[in-house]
Amino acid sequence: MVSKGWVQGVALVMLFGFFIMGLLAMRTYTDSMPLPDRVVDSQGDVVFTGEDITAGQQIFLRRGLQQYGSIVGHGGYLGPDYTADYLRRSATFVLDALRDSGVQDPQAELVKLLRTNTYDEASGTLRISDLQVAAFEEIQGHYADFFGSPTTRYGLIPNAITDPADIRALTSFFAWTAWAAAAERPGHGYSYTNNWPPEPLVNNRPTADILVWSGLSLVALLAGTGALFAVYGRWSRNVGWHSTEAPVLAFKQPGEVAVTPAQRATAWYFLVVAVLFLAQALLGAAAEHYRAELTGFFGFDLARILPYNLARTWHVQLSLLWTAASFLAAGIFLAPYVSGREPKNQHVLTYGLLGALALVIAGSFVGEAMSIFGVGWAAGSPLWDQQWEYLDLPKVWQGILTIGMFLWIAIIYRTIRSRLKTEHRGNLPWLFFYAGLAIPGFYAVGMLAGTRTHLTVAEFWRFWVVHLWVEDFLELFTTVMVAYIFVMLGVVRHRIAMQIIFLDVILYSAGGVLGTMHHLYFSGTPVEHMALGAFFSALEVIPLTFLTIEAWSFLQLGSRQESRSSAPFPHRWAVMFLVAVGFWNFLGAGVFGFLINLPIISYYQIGTALTANHAHGAMMGVYGMMGVGLSLFALRYLIPPRRWPDTLAKVSFWSLNIGLAWMVFATLLPLGVIQLWYSVNNGYFEARELGYLTQTGNAVLEWLRMPGDLVFIIGGVLPFLWITWLGVRHRIRSTTLEVPQEELFVIDAVTAAGRAASAEGGGSGTSRYGSDRRRTDPEGTPSGGEAR
Repeated sequence: MVSKGWVQGVALVMLFGFFIMGLLAMRTYTDSMPLPDRVVDSQGDVVFTGEDITAGQQIFLRRGLQQYGSIVGHGGYLGPDYTADYLRRSATFVLDALRDSGVQDPQAELVKLLRTNTYDEASGTLRISDLQVAAFEEIQGHYADFFGSPTTRYGLIPNAITDPADIRALTSFFAWTAWAAAAERPGHGYSYTNNWPPEPLVNNRPTADILVWSGLSLVALLAGTGALFAVYGRWSRNVGWHSTEAPVLAFKQPGEVAVTPAQRATAWYFLVVAVLFLAQALLGAAAEHYRAELTGFFGFDLARILPYNLARTWHVQLSLLWTAASFLAAGIFLAPYVSGREPKNQHVLTYGLLGALALVIAGSFVGEAMSIFGVGWAAGSPLWDQQWEYLDLPKVWQGILTIGMFLWIAIIYRTIRSRLKTEHRGNLPWLFFYAGLAIPGFYAVGMLAGTRTHLTVAEFWRFWVVHLWVEDFLELFTTVMVAYIFVMLGVVRHRIAMQIIFLDVILYSAGGVLGTMHHLYFSGTPVEHMALGAFFSALEVIPLTFLTIEAWSFLQLGSRQESRSSAPFPHRWAVMFLVAVGFWNFLGAGVFGFLINLPIISYYQIGTALTANHAHGAMMGVYGMMGVGLSLFALRYLIPPRRWPDTLAKVSFWSLNIGLAWMVFATLLPLGVIQLWYSVNNGYFEARELGYLTQTGNAVLEWLRMPGDLVFIIGGVLPFLWITWLGVRHRIRSTTLEVPQEELFVIDAVTAAGRAASAEGGGSGTSRYGSDRRRTDPEGTPSGGEAR
């Protein structure tokens, strides 16, 4: 259907990207910040061991502390960054001790003491000074007081961690990351974390690499954007949504489109999606309230039953679960229209998958609550122990979810298998299958990040899920589904849809694959991770710019088709959500993402409100809007026409977008900019302190978010929930296993007569695809005459 050049372009981009990623993976394992077997004092006595560090890491994850504060910049936004926190406290302690001892230049001595690398690779021994040992013992007391507080004044449960052994292990973990943040990498003048965090006491300042690659990132963005406009200006008639004239046809109306048993079963999926969406929004509001009113929830001590780290854990986990569930349901719903049939008993597998999803959600939520509340008998169990941020599910439930996703692609394959046998492997049905297969495939990579995995290695693999799975391959699957939907509706032909898919894959993957490394600037990886991550992440903005340009063509094409159709277009609000995806893709993922991805900006802002600003604009703005749009598309055929609440769909669309815009522009963006300024001017440690976060000016901005949250939840989520309930309560009956293949439209009589006249006059043959049987293009090329 398309030229080999498109396929070769995709293959080249993928091979290049993943070949380099393989090299970076090897470098991550061989040249990351070293984990010592033992840490000893000047006399050779053991202070703590590598096993203590690993045990501290497990406690940090198990008790949900990465959803409270952060480590090497990654984690929650309420608590401190514990790498920066320990580094500041230990440096201050040592500096005071040096001053008291009468050292002539205590500042210079401090820098020499902490930046000198005393790790012996051959023996696996790290030797630290007696002053550093004294600081370690002193700081243990601080963390014992902090985590053992009998109140909820920090947003944690009372007496969160009181076991001295646990406190010592936690302190060992923090001390190790702080050592790597100051000690210079052998042969270089900067630390293992590229001199992060900014800490003048130990001479941690931006490196030459941070400044140079920030500048080159801007050059890459400008050059790439210029190249995009040049190519688009030259070949704009050959690519994109407006490269073909819309045919004259009539859309099949809801009630006229038959559904299969498995399609009917997806109504329950969409209801579950809406319930999870509502729960996620409420948990997000609760987590946000801690930043406005740390010690109470309108007078109620919420932290005793829902501490900040548990609220954020569930909030973040649900953001992935409900959007992914909507994509799974949409895939199951579209599959019969791809193949024209559904295998017997497919609905049984569909309900089974839904049951497995419900089991994973319930089991993981119980496990995370038990883990954070410190239930003794459950500690250390893969069934209950919480893991890394974004991969919070205990290992067993993570494995079940991965298996469930492979079951989902098996369901898809079972449906479209007969169609795949008749298609070239580069055609649209195969692209649909490949894109679906990537979802479980790349999520499974997260299994490599265990609670005992070296911190830097775990960061490398978990961001394959956070970035590659979410921002690249979920994006690819949504592109394929949207293109396929418009083929089924008769708006575009196969060839155009496939060109759009191949173009998007090339543009997204050219920057997106290696752009994953922008998450690992300061995680203890070698400097090439930062160089490649910065350069290629800048290129990620280019396809988002292209999609914004094409959104206007997309709207014009749809409007032109609707005006020419003899039947109304039934998916107005589903399409409006897809348009919103384009807007938020450019703003939330592109603009806000690029803002924090420059190494020099990330150096001062990582783990601040600007990160949250990007996360909300991209996750909800892109994948959330997409999930709601796909749900409405399917529900339009499942709900009888007389029951369809078009006004509620309209209210939900505008409320979700207005609420999200309010959240971003009234609170998160201004908070982030102010916090960035404070970090640059006063210090990163100071910008992450609870005292700064809860000061009056910040609290006012946090309270300003409330109207937007109310609009978002009441006007946006609740109407969507009601629509999904109607889909379950009033869903139409399934009467067939056979449905029209790729035809959710009928050709108008005028068009059919014109095609017949053309055939009598010697016109070309009819396309094998019903969605391509259309009238002649403006250039005179018969629409149905393309070669396979």
